[in-house]
Amino acid sequence: MRSASGAFFSGLLFALGLGLGGMTNPSRVLAFLDVAGDWDFRLALVMGGAVAVHAALRPLILRRKRPLFAEHFPTFPARRVDGRLLAGAALFGMGWGLGGYCPGPALTSLATGAPSVLLFVAAMFAGMALARGVQAAVPASGRPAGVFPEGEGKTAGHVDANR
Repeated sequence: MRSASGAFFSGLLFALGLGLGGMTNPSRVLAFLDVAGDWDFRLALVMGGAVAVHAALRPLILRRKRPLFAEHFPTFPARRVDGRLLAGAALFGMGWGLGGYCPGPALTSLATGAPSVLLFVAAMFAGMALARGVQAAVPASGRPAGVFPEGEGKTAGHVDANR
């Protein structure tokens, strides 16, 4: 229960921040992305503020033996910049530029009930399902899923979040 309430309040705080920062307003997002036209710099301040808060608090948080709402800090696999990453980033950017939403603000904007948001979120989930299907059919390594060369076990290449 503690984990669920922590997730709920973190999500609520995130949603409030997105709303107050203007990230749920597609026209503001599109104006921010229009650097060659009538550029609206305000979202850069929102993002800069988020990065500054994270940069200041992360070292303090990682001094703890464990997070408040989990048994341990997560580890993340080390990733290289490859074609799949670049293709995913390009698709994300195109969706953001065309729709004015990225996933967090889109889900937050569902509360408005606007048909454009409902359509965007439906398309977003359809795209996620399609990507999951493609990834299952064509593994990144070219080998069937679950087959690793010697020494590439489940934890190979993971980066410890405590660093």
